[in-house]
Amino acid sequence: MKKTFIFVAIFFALSGAKAQTVHFGIKGGLNASSVNSNPSNSDMQTKVGFNLGLLAHIHTSNPQWAIQPEIYYSDEGAKSKSNSSASFNLGFINVPVLGQYMFDNGFRIEAGPQLGFLTNAKSTSGNVTVNVKEDFKKTNFSIPVGIGYVTSSGFGLDARYNFGLSNLNNTTTSTKIHSNVFQFGLFYQFSNSKRGH
Repeated sequence: MKKTFIFVAIFFALSGAKAQTVHFGIKGGLNASSVNSNPSNSDMQTKVGFNLGLLAHIHTSNPQWAIQPEIYYSDEGAKSKSNSSASFNLGFINVPVLGQYMFDNGFRIEAGPQLGFLTNAKSTSGNVTVNVKEDFKKTNFSIPVGIGYVTSSGFGLDARYNFGLSNLNNTTTSTKIHSNVFQFGLFYQFSNSKRGH
């Protein structure tokens, strides 16, 4: 609850910046997700998934800075090293609010808070799939940090790493579970007229 409150406060603080121009867009790409646990589970390895969603690129009164809220679905989780058919899959609706510093050559760096809402959690082994959603907490707070590049036509590339801060374990065990995700994707900003913006 505390993390949700902090996220909402940051969202409204950033939204209060004087907006000059807004470019809406679509985005999608690949995830390479990992689950870190304490105590460590050495059987877990990276799982490849996808992400897909919408963005709003909002210019502030400072031409070098922008705010970019997004909403997107993210397929996360991990795979077993010892059993190639075993994995567990987590689905989140993620809502980041990124602060972006834009360079004149089209590159930008970005970071900000992200709140994720768990939509599904399933454990799979062979042809057997079990719903384990009750074993995981319903929200996930993380910090995305990344770099992007946008062309004058509005098409762009984006790479970021989401540092998972929340303990997702909702069982009676003391194990702490964090989801960390590397994302690489493509995006398109509608009505984009200036490179880097």
